[in-house]
Amino acid sequence: MEPLASKIRPQKLTEFIGQEHLVGPNKPISVAIKNKHIFSFILWGPPGVGKTTLARIYAKSLNAEYHELSAVSAGKDDIRQIVDMGIKGTGELFGPKILFLDEIHRFNKAQQDFLLPYVESGRLILIGATTENPSFEVIPALLSRLRVFVLKEFSNDDMKKIIKRTGCKMKKDATDWLIGMSGGDARQAIAMIENTMSLYKEINIENFKNTLQSKFLRYDKKGDEHYNTISAFIKSMRASQPDAALYYLARMLDAGEDPKFIARRMVIFASEDIGLALPTALVVANDVFRAVETIGIPECGINLAHGVVYLSQAPKDRSSYDAYLKAVEDVKMHGNLPIPLDIRNGTTKLNKSLGYGKNYEKYTNKDLRPEKLQNKKYLEKK
Repeated sequence: MEPLASKIRPQKLTEFIGQEHLVGPNKPISVAIKNKHIFSFILWGPPGVGKTTLARIYAKSLNAEYHELSAVSAGKDDIRQIVDMGIKGTGELFGPKILFLDEIHRFNKAQQDFLLPYVESGRLILIGATTENPSFEVIPALLSRLRVFVLKEFSNDDMKKIIKRTGCKMKKDATDWLIGMSGGDARQAIAMIENTMSLYKEINIENFKNTLQSKFLRYDKKGDEHYNTISAFIKSMRASQPDAALYYLARMLDAGEDPKFIARRMVIFASEDIGLALPTALVVANDVFRAVETIGIPECGINLAHGVVYLSQAPKDRSSYDAYLKAVEDVKMHGNLPIPLDIRNGTTKLNKSLGYGKNYEKYTNKDLRPEKLQNKKYLEKK
């Protein structure tokens, strides 16, 4: 039986919901489809925001020979086989040959190097999909030949439209609960609806909650519970509970999570949550990340466990992170306020005549921010 997500999947751009910054009028993907512009690109965004759907719509608009692979299970032979199709008598091509590579960040350097000449020569049009920053996960030579489009979580209004498209009737409280639970992930919301109807034949909050505890939405290698589990992992370290953090670490690794993704979050945690309380935590977290890169799975789990226990037991201080957020808030609210003349760059005669950098040394105890923000406190010292 065809899954619900497949039944309601948009077949053309006019049916697509959300991502207006990419598919709205005169936006890049919309223009590319309209003009039948052939190029390789990466779709970067969280799970369930339409990456696969956009790739299929784009390929269909070009009448392309379309292939899908997951980097979790695919290898060089799979790519070679796709490239050779059409050359060994499988039929003439009616359009470009497009490879949609899901989770492209899971391809190692050697596999990406193998892809490079095919993309460079145009024998393959590559559409990569990733939940990870391509700057970190895709080799520079390949990345330089790809456009990167950033997809956002679906808004609440987008989610309401997607839920309505399923044709399943539910009360407002159930709709609101489902939107909050899914966190902008349409695939998870649709799966919840389908599985709840399959189990209980009726949609309401209680049935949703019962379904959530079932096996249908477990963390798996494709990451349906990717963000829920990493959230639990981070919160366990924040609460200084190494046993809980180790459990979620083991759960992610057992499910096939990329260990570099976990290590990167630990580096962020070291500054965000531990910060000034133990500055060397950042050094340890960075060393764990490098060890993961060097050792690889499965042994790098030992390095991760070492780091997790250290970070969990470390004292916590979010003051530098909180101070930064306050500064960001002021930048967004006030824009580019005039920088005081005392600390401007006085490298030219004109600049110096205007007072740029004048008597800077005398003002080191003065608040050096723009006048509007003078004496406003960001950092709460402990």
